[in-house]
Amino acid sequence: MRTGRRIGFDYGDVRIGVAMSDASGLLATPYGVISAQSDFIVEISQLVAEFEPIYFAVGIPRHLSGNASAKMESVEDFILSLQANFSVPIIRIDERLTTVSAANKLRASGKNAKQAKDSIDAAAAATILEMALSQEKFNDV
Repeated sequence: MRTGRRIGFDYGDVRIGVAMSDASGLLATPYGVISAQSDFIVEISQLVAEFEPIYFAVGIPRHLSGNASAKMESVEDFILSLQANFSVPIIRIDERLTTVSAANKLRASGKNAKQAKDSIDAAAAATILEMALSQEKFNDV
């Protein structure tokens, strides 16, 4: 695997969950959230300047059937914004059940999901990034 950080995003109309990998690409950890209703490109620019990611992993919303969800258009608009502003490659990751998985992990750690919406979004981004890291490892074998 290449050395360098990767950034994962779980796009939502209110919040964008953000996760970061370590430089070796082994671990994905929740980083925080960015308001989707602000100029999020400025905040992402700061992350890019600081961490110099080798790629972005963006969760693609699908129904359990595999069909695109209603949120797909707004996620594609987010991806277009990333492409227009950064020369960082983007990997699309099927995000089915990532938010459910993140909420379950937080609940298991004793946190109330309703009180931890930001944590759920960042944890969902970490799950998306973990999936990207797994694909990256598999493709390097």
